[in-house]
Amino acid sequence: MELRTLRYFVAVAEERHFGRAAARLHMSQPPLSRAIKQLETDVGAVLLLRSAAGVTLTPAGEALLAEARALLGQADRARARVATAAGAPTLTVGILGDSADPGATRLADTYRRQHPDVEVRVRDTDLTDPTCGLRAGLVDVALTRGPFDETGLTVRELRADPVGAVLRADDPLAGRGRLALADLAGRRWFRFPDGTDPVWQAYWHGGEPREGPVVRAVQECLQAVLWNGTVGLMPLGHRPPGELVVVPLADMAPSPAVVAWKTVTPLVRSFARLATAAYRA
Repeated sequence: MELRTLRYFVAVAEERHFGRAAARLHMSQPPLSRAIKQLETDVGAVLLLRSAAGVTLTPAGEALLAEARALLGQADRARARVATAAGAPTLTVGILGDSADPGATRLADTYRRQHPDVEVRVRDTDLTDPTCGLRAGLVDVALTRGPFDETGLTVRELRADPVGAVLRADDPLAGRGRLALADLAGRRWFRFPDGTDPVWQAYWHGGEPREGPVVRAVQECLQAVLWNGTVGLMPLGHRPPGELVVVPLADMAPSPAVVAWKTVTPLVRSFARLATAAYRA
């Protein structure tokens, strides 16, 4: 198994859709499908069940997903250590899985113009680690959102985003102009795995323990609402598929979009400065 193929598989598994995974990987869909077929041949098991709505993981796929994430994490750590030892001008940026943000696009353009000799490596992370690998030393700087445990990190707010409840369009509450958390009492929520940062988890669970399907990626959150009628929270600036709506919550504090780092370097300092300007433009 090649690391590249494992990255392809993780993208499809997290997006639950070949088209979205191909867009995330900046490639066309046919070679992605062929790569996954070859991977299934290599491991001798069906990993994904395909349908018009997307894909679901088989038990073998679930097992490989956990192993693939661990292997890719090890590879990222090795790559970062080698680059550091070689003194190459690189910057590894962690980006949370929900960050299809115009501010990030502006930042990429500006950073490339000002640092054309720097190789920027991007590490997409799922929703279980809001620091995007900062504490594990997998990235130099993170574009993410709060709140989360900031111990040992420097965190700079870029923008504050109001949040709302994401619901099926046919949900009885979907037509309301505004909701309160009390309106969602007794409902099943999508929730993050045990062991996720407690500050982060408490915020996105609306300040209370929740029951419902466990999710790791943005698409898993949306699919949990679509298929199971569960509820959860989402920044209002995000546009879900047409079958879902986001209704503003009156009693939830905004979620800040932030840039965060553990160790300051000239490249990180410049990145943070440019990020502040790009997100507030």
